[in-house]
Amino acid sequence: MQDIRKVVHVMRRFAPEKWGGTESVVFHLSSELEHAGVESPVFCTDMLSEAGTQLQEPVRISRFKYVFPWLNLSASAKKKLELKGGSPLSLSLFYALLREKDISIIHTHVQHRLGGIARTVARIKKIPYVVSLHGGHFTLPQQQVDKMTEPFRGKPEWGKAFGALFGARRVLQDADALICVGKSEFDEVQRQYPDKQVFYVPNGVDVEKYSLADGGPFRKEYNFHPSEKLILCVSRIDYQKNQIGLVRAFADFFKAHPSHRLVLIGAVTVEAYHKEIMDEIDRLGLAGKVTVIEGLRPDDPLLPSAYCAAEVFVLPSIHEPFGIVVLEAWAAGLPVVANRVGGIPGFTTDRENILLAEMGNEAELSERMAELADDVALRGNLSRRAFGEAASHYDWKKISVRFLEIYEQVV
Repeated sequence: MQDIRKVVHVMRRFAPEKWGGTESVVFHLSSELEHAGVESPVFCTDMLSEAGTQLQEPVRISRFKYVFPWLNLSASAKKKLELKGGSPLSLSLFYALLREKDISIIHTHVQHRLGGIARTVARIKKIPYVVSLHGGHFTLPQQQVDKMTEPFRGKPEWGKAFGALFGARRVLQDADALICVGKSEFDEVQRQYPDKQVFYVPNGVDVEKYSLADGGPFRKEYNFHPSEKLILCVSRIDYQKNQIGLVRAFADFFKAHPSHRLVLIGAVTVEAYHKEIMDEIDRLGLAGKVTVIEGLRPDDPLLPSAYCAAEVFVLPSIHEPFGIVVLEAWAAGLPVVANRVGGIPGFTTDRENILLAEMGNEAELSERMAELADDVALRGNLSRRAFGEAASHYDWKKISVRFLEIYEQVV
């Protein structure tokens, strides 16, 4: 086996206040690699953060200045791109990656220009690079693509020259391996690149962190009465996550379950959508029945406490490459309801470890919530089987070993 000494991860941003699935994956993977004796720094832009290097124990995070390479971008357009990650260009990241010594392999978690930078440095250093597809490259609905590209639509893009220089359009074609977190995307990538090494590696979860948590601190912090039963959703506040559909489903569910409260936790990445949700809560007369918490840092102990304080977890997404929060709920012993979209059916089994509803069917979502609320035995059976799945197959210690095997094979 090859000796893997250092894996450098490249990504758009690493901002705890706007933490998303990709940040969670990269941090936990890097942490496990560090514990295994493999240096695993993260290189990213200083989007929503400050430039410089810091240690987020045990991972070294290096952040670099960047630009969005379109002309005539308004301040509001730039802010929208920051919240969504955008498609930045960072020459300082390129030069720093070029100077970094003793790299065994580069692992990029982004394509486009930053992925092109990873590709170019790998070619110059004559080392391999792999690409993680965190969902959406081939499976993102067009409606979501339109929303993501709206801030720069019609603007002259001066960054195309750098994209060509770094081979931004060849990031996937030239990679030594492609890694997919979602089964549906894995199938599509295999079809698109039949001659390339393609691996399916699901996301992981820190089982101990969630299984040992106590729901009391979360309830105390947000003044929930012991008699109140919580329906929880943890996802960034974004059209893709469809919290507004969950609010509508909860309005119907609440009629027969007045002791339940809906709790939405997530960093706001689309401010207009956050306003829509708050307006809908008021329109449906749910003020005081729905609590919206605008994100908890990933290291905040109130986050695992929130899972353990809840009775049911619901993920109502329109599109979901994987659904790492499902694993977090499983690890906390929480029964889950989710829409049958994206990567979720690839690692779950309806009525075995989850209850699935069809996307867009808010009445069915409400019915599934009611099933769990009314059936203690069903909640217990789902939770027990789901926890077993999380502990047996998805603990980060096990997932990181799979990544190491891929790195060794590629190198």
